[in-house]
Amino acid sequence: MTISEFNNCVDLYADSLFRFILKNIKDTEKAKDIVQDTYEKLWVKVSHVESKNAKSYMFTTAYRTMIDSIRKEKKYSTLEQIKEISISTTGATLSLRQNIDKGLERLPEIQRTVLLLRDYEGYDYAQIGEITGLNESQVKVYIYRARIAMKDYLVSIENLI
Repeated sequence: MTISEFNNCVDLYADSLFRFILKNIKDTEKAKDIVQDTYEKLWVKVSHVESKNAKSYMFTTAYRTMIDSIRKEKKYSTLEQIKEISISTTGATLSLRQNIDKGLERLPEIQRTVLLLRDYEGYDYAQIGEITGLNESQVKVYIYRARIAMKDYLVSIENLI
């Protein structure tokens, strides 16, 4: 990959990479840091990565960097910092977008990740498998389970009233 191809990758994929990470970790500053780390790692490997594989390489690297960051935070978090999920009656006043975001937060990490890669970023099953290190059938199962959980959450009585 040349320097101009690297710059082109930054221009083309920075926004979608940032959105993907932000949807998962819900922290703008951490998402920016992970995207920056991803581009730094790409820069180090710029001579080994072909430009046609750059998008997949970046999403894989960003996903793994995000997982490392989450694991690192979990090691240092205390019980007081753990956020409890509570169902409140104010859910009825939330907009559809807010309900979807709340539903995504309730999903296990791997289900949320594959669902976002499939439905928000438009990757196919094989590409998602490459990014997450899962095989294609595992990806399909996780997406199916995530969609069922989202459907159950979105049509629950608390969200309809």
